[in-house]
Amino acid sequence: MPSENVHTNLPSDTPIDTDLDKNLQNIKLMTGNSSDVVIKPALVCGNRIAVVTTEGMTGVSTLAALVYEKLNDLDGRGSLPPSELVENFFDSYLIAAQQLDVKDLGDLCWKLESGFAILLTDGSSRAIAIGVQGFQFRSVGEPSTENDVRGSREGFVEVIRFNMGLVRRRIKSPTLVFEMSQIGERSKTDVCLCYLSDKVSPKLLNNIKKRLQSVKLNTVLEGGYIQPYLEGKGGWFFSECGTCERPDSFAAKLYEGRVGILVDGTPFALVVPYLFIESFQTMDDYTQKPYYATFIRFVRLAAYLITVFLPGAYVAIASFSPEMLPSALILNLAAAEQTAPFSLMVECLLIHFMYEILREAGLRLPRPIGHAIGVVGGLVIGDITVNAGLVGAPMVLVVALSGLCSFVVPAMYEKTVVLRFLYIIAGGIFGLFGLFLAAAAVIVKMCSLNTYGVPYMSPLSPFTPRASRDMLIRTGWKQLAKGDVSLESLNGSEEV
Repeated sequence: MPSENVHTNLPSDTPIDTDLDKNLQNIKLMTGNSSDVVIKPALVCGNRIAVVTTEGMTGVSTLAALVYEKLNDLDGRGSLPPSELVENFFDSYLIAAQQLDVKDLGDLCWKLESGFAILLTDGSSRAIAIGVQGFQFRSVGEPSTENDVRGSREGFVEVIRFNMGLVRRRIKSPTLVFEMSQIGERSKTDVCLCYLSDKVSPKLLNNIKKRLQSVKLNTVLEGGYIQPYLEGKGGWFFSECGTCERPDSFAAKLYEGRVGILVDGTPFALVVPYLFIESFQTMDDYTQKPYYATFIRFVRLAAYLITVFLPGAYVAIASFSPEMLPSALILNLAAAEQTAPFSLMVECLLIHFMYEILREAGLRLPRPIGHAIGVVGGLVIGDITVNAGLVGAPMVLVVALSGLCSFVVPAMYEKTVVLRFLYIIAGGIFGLFGLFLAAAAVIVKMCSLNTYGVPYMSPLSPFTPRASRDMLIRTGWKQLAKGDVSLESLNGSEEV
């Protein structure tokens, strides 16, 4: 039977003892005698040693080739004092890229649980951590949320060190800086700040560091845990901190003077500051002809306006201003709504609510079943609701069109859904006046936001002519190459 798990309250700064047995006992107490902690004792050069690893976090073949083989070679030198044995092993051999001294018991446990092999020697208070990590992780694949036609097929993975390599491959510059830290009192999650030292503003960098230091969480499992700490007062609704799944897009944002944040355990990186106009730009825009990239950006903007305003405008016009519609359409609308038991506003809210349920069900279910739920459920429910007279056929068309357009700009989906319901209620109660008033209030709020000293609506408001080369209208690379546009050069930007 496994021994009982008993944790201790040993201070994390407890020093490494010279007694090997005491050190091993402390490790068992700190880890609760966890079954995945493997202790391999041995006798080398007349000294008792132990190699401590965590099962599943250490590469078995790498451990045997780099550590055990070197220890067996060292054993052929005869008897050595404990201190000399450790010095020979640590200073004479190039074992791995990471050969670190262990500071104390807390540092030992953190390195042990991160995949390091810990070498302890009886009679010496010096412990060695050897980087032989070998845990399994998902291989690099195509991004799931940011697909492109001609762009790279590589996306971030869950391992932070691998993601750093993907970024370094695209920016082979000595000014690219990675700063590692740990967040989470229990999880000790690795977080990496990425920036170009010759592009980023020191004030912006220091501001982000202070916000990360203010994160007091026990566990950090995803970038969304720390994202609220990086956003300002408007971050509760508007995204002042963007996400990125593509290394090439991530590198492009670093060139603009932004700061990227990689979090271990998630394939999504964070980028600050984040501007509204970025939601309508993709990496494909820079691989296509300028005229087509401009056309597609206007298509995205039109799709966003349709998905946000069309349901509310339809309810407002049909309920309060039917004279604005063609006479033939008014007759068809009246015939379709004649048997409906609800008002247009209630119909629109009901069918949109059903649409969101179908979307969530298709998203959470296993993929083969999810497709069936999305297609069959949409057809069946849509047909039944129309035939039963619960909603009119024009309303189903409006919901389908607005739902389709919402996927054109996936980065704005969360805000789009909430604003759509808000505009439906405003249009259904106050007509077009209420719809325009609600839209004006949202636009004023967006224009008033200031994320790290940069206006959220920049370079639209305030308008920056130089940045308009790559706003909705994208000029050719010959024009873009005449000078970079950084955050500091945007009109209205404070000293970021």
